[in-house]
Amino acid sequence: MQLTDYIEPLMQGAWVTVQLTLYSTVLGAVLAFASGIGKLSRHRTINAICVAYIELFRGTSLLVQLFWLYFALPLAGSAIGIDLRLPPVLAGVLALSLNIGAYGAEVVRGAIASVHPDQREAARALNFTERQTLWDIVIPQAIPEMMPPFGNLAVQNLKDTALVSLISLGDLTFRAEQIRNYTQDSTTIYSMLLAMYFGMALVLTVLMRGLERYVTRWRRARS
Repeated sequence: MQLTDYIEPLMQGAWVTVQLTLYSTVLGAVLAFASGIGKLSRHRTINAICVAYIELFRGTSLLVQLFWLYFALPLAGSAIGIDLRLPPVLAGVLALSLNIGAYGAEVVRGAIASVHPDQREAARALNFTERQTLWDIVIPQAIPEMMPPFGNLAVQNLKDTALVSLISLGDLTFRAEQIRNYTQDSTTIYSMLLAMYFGMALVLTVLMRGLERYVTRWRRARS
């Protein structure tokens, strides 16, 4: 095979990787905000659920989480008469989202906790409710602090998508392995794979830095 013959299947796999990264990063951000704020909640049930979720998914391997969702969950469902089989794309997105959400939750919690207590005192003096204080005072100041760690998590999430190849999802790594098995051209294939992941990570880093600058300008405009 010519080098150009590798491009098309690798690009098809790269598109799957991009979609997985986008979907799981967005859903993971939503989970991070919900569980990070929930961990600070005074409601014991909400707090306990969020703490359990964060510790479970930070304390176990992403690979095990992926295998559990794809292989073990359907078996557990069949034992109670429920079909819980997940398509590979859904299992991959869920595993990645739940994992990045758990790590992101600590970023959210830490950023919120870093807001100076005087800001909350001033809000109470103005008769703000706790909800108003959180959403109008605390979170707008905390978001810029979250952006650099979130950027790192997004890049890590991109790299973690390679694991979905183990459940036969046709991402970039899966396509590369198919070509390598057919051609036995390991050096060329893995070099191209390395370069493509690096390129995607570079683009994602630039996008996240652009978003960080936008959020910083937005925060200054609100001040």
